[in-house]
Amino acid sequence: MKKPLALFILMPLILGGCARATSIPTETRPALPSATLVPPTSAPIESRPGSPPAGQSVTILTSFSGEQVSLLQTTFAGLEANAGIKVIVESSADFEHVALARSEAGDPYDLLVFSEPALMVDMGRRGYLADISRFIPSSELMEVYSQTWIASGMVDGKLFGIMHGAQSKSLVWYPKSEFEAAGYRVPETWDDLLALSDQIVADGGVPWCISLNDGGPGGGPGTDWVEDIMLRTTTTDNYDAWTRGELKFDSPEVRNALILMQSIWLNPDYVLGGTKGILTSIFADAPMPIFDDPPGCFLYHHAPAVAGDLPEGTKIGTDIAYFSLPPIDEAYGRPVLGTGSFVSLSKDTPRGRQVIKFMLTPASVESEVKAGELISPMDGVPMEWYPSEVHRGLAEILRTADTFRLDGSELMPDAVGSGSFPAALIDLLEGEELRAVLQAIDASWPDR
Repeated sequence: MKKPLALFILMPLILGGCARATSIPTETRPALPSATLVPPTSAPIESRPGSPPAGQSVTILTSFSGEQVSLLQTTFAGLEANAGIKVIVESSADFEHVALARSEAGDPYDLLVFSEPALMVDMGRRGYLADISRFIPSSELMEVYSQTWIASGMVDGKLFGIMHGAQSKSLVWYPKSEFEAAGYRVPETWDDLLALSDQIVADGGVPWCISLNDGGPGGGPGTDWVEDIMLRTTTTDNYDAWTRGELKFDSPEVRNALILMQSIWLNPDYVLGGTKGILTSIFADAPMPIFDDPPGCFLYHHAPAVAGDLPEGTKIGTDIAYFSLPPIDEAYGRPVLGTGSFVSLSKDTPRGRQVIKFMLTPASVESEVKAGELISPMDGVPMEWYPSEVHRGLAEILRTADTFRLDGSELMPDAVGSGSFPAALIDLLEGEELRAVLQAIDASWPDR
């Protein structure tokens, strides 16, 4: 399911609560194909004494907004002082249009910071990004990231991006005080999760809140469930083949994931409102019953972006907490499904390569991490840089993941990832037969 990174929403909720999504910063849509120059928090770059000549500048385009853009700009102060490279960060709410327009015109930015990995994949395949592995050997990359993080930026055997920040979508949220008062424990395995669900039912409660009604055609939020289960029941090679269309939906691996998902979704005792509730409850309101007294449900599967939908005054870690969806088959360890931001080289120059190499150092994320704007998968980022236990917990989930994979539906063609795949989940809830639904998705795959 496509949803932008929204880690910054966590900070006010951790520190004292905030209103619902009204607190999220917005930015003005610029005229195309221009972008907004972001000055540093001190004097503007152009007025700094001793600035290098224009030929030594490096331009970076990002879709980041608010404080995170300023933090990204100030990150490069040391690089400018030590290497004489002036880095200019520009931000655009229409990042995709601006980045593509400049690349197609033969005047690309030096670097791009992607918040949507699927766009990085597309631009890499169209020849607009440099293969970073041509000038940074794998041994050097492995000193900074584990292989699973490096693989996230690989496309068709070429490294088009290095991960800047990451976010787990494999989270299950629960009402902390009520959960603990009932004597429940965070499950360590899938069987434990089902046993917990059974215990909640036996105690007169409802385990799960689930909604596929996201205001569009519907079904989108459910794709994360399938992807999470796939990572826990088959190999990453199979998962990757599935996102590329090489492993069909109507395959034993994908069918198995859907069957396991249905064991929760189609159990009327497990889900608030049953299948009708999944279809009709509003996605943004789906976690709200957790805050009822007693809780209307105890478990909700969602990324940290859920924070934008919580009641005013909610404190994460006090009123609501999270755990990572547990393993299913121990052979596949503790995987994490997620998304992230990637730094790519779109104009291959010596100074651009130097900035890319700088982005492989903890100093490149320090400001954003300390401000609570970023969770970094980079080895060497001290846990004490994170401003709260909540942030440290999210970082620990990423750090201890055996594997990480990007949201599969975002990597699929739009006709599938945003079309037939989520639509099929609605069909299943409405009683369609599993094999028929999966075969219909396969038939919708372009050029198959």
